[in-house]
Amino acid sequence: MRDQMEKHQSWLYLVFIGLGLALGIGAPTFAEQLERLLWPLLGLLLYATFTQIPLLRIASSLKDTRFMAALLVGNFIVIPAFLALTVMWLPLSPAVLAGVLLVLLVPCTDWFITFTHLGKGNSAQAVAATPLLLLVQMVALPVYLWLFLGSEWFGVTLSSELLSAFAGLILTPLALAWLTEYTAQRHKAIRRSVHYLGLLPVPLLALVVMMIAASQVNTVFGLSRVLVQVVFIFIGFLLFAALLGKGLGKLFKLPTESARTLAFSFGTRNSFVMLPIALTLPSPWQAAVVVVVFQSLVELLGMVAFLRWVPSKLIPEQKLS
Repeated sequence: MRDQMEKHQSWLYLVFIGLGLALGIGAPTFAEQLERLLWPLLGLLLYATFTQIPLLRIASSLKDTRFMAALLVGNFIVIPAFLALTVMWLPLSPAVLAGVLLVLLVPCTDWFITFTHLGKGNSAQAVAATPLLLLVQMVALPVYLWLFLGSEWFGVTLSSELLSAFAGLILTPLALAWLTEYTAQRHKAIRRSVHYLGLLPVPLLALVVMMIAASQVNTVFGLSRVLVQVVFIFIGFLLFAALLGKGLGKLFKLPTESARTLAFSFGTRNSFVMLPIALTLPSPWQAAVVVVVFQSLVELLGMVAFLRWVPSKLIPEQKLS
């Protein structure tokens, strides 16, 4: 059941976004009442997602040094440099630029594993890498935003709401997930509950994007021209990410499956972990929320293409001579 949901999740999100837009237009009062559930749902979503990340294996993930070096170099050096050379020079409003950077600067730690498995990458490496990716991005993101958007950005956006959201919706679920995993090692019943928690991220995220679409319907239609611009940014990013995976795979002399894993890591971004941050931004910056959600849709559709292109054409099996 979980595999089927994850396989068809992009279409599910599209349907729920359509439902949200219809709800926001046809029943705006009801949509406003639904918005109260957004934060609890986000907290549950992140907790359920974090329980699927092997947080207790950070030390063991460092054993495959060549792969981890390529993964960290690509995600935290090459991709930020690429964004600095391309996106920063485009005529985007500060709010749209903030949304693009929020979502493209940090690598995914959840469906990256699923797509790696479906795309014939090394899913064991993907699982081992996720806790390290999560840890590094938590430290790196504030530095990146300061470098890209300047210290004045913090004066505008850094608020008690943002700090509360970071503590309540990211750090607290992360700590609870770690505690759950730690306890699950000793109790079989909790191990089973962790398995069932793995069924929740897809339907919860569908509900979250529906509520965001309902509450941001006016912003979505107001940004239609901007979304046309950013869709090309996101498509271009996916192409760059795939080629980067192939290039770093060759540079670090990695096996075919490991190079594919790099491509899927570079192509998938941590969109809904960034949602709590985007949602706390002041009203003039709320376009960032729409951009973050929109990127996740482009990415998911892009991953459908990746599943065909990466293993068969871009990084095929090496023929034995």
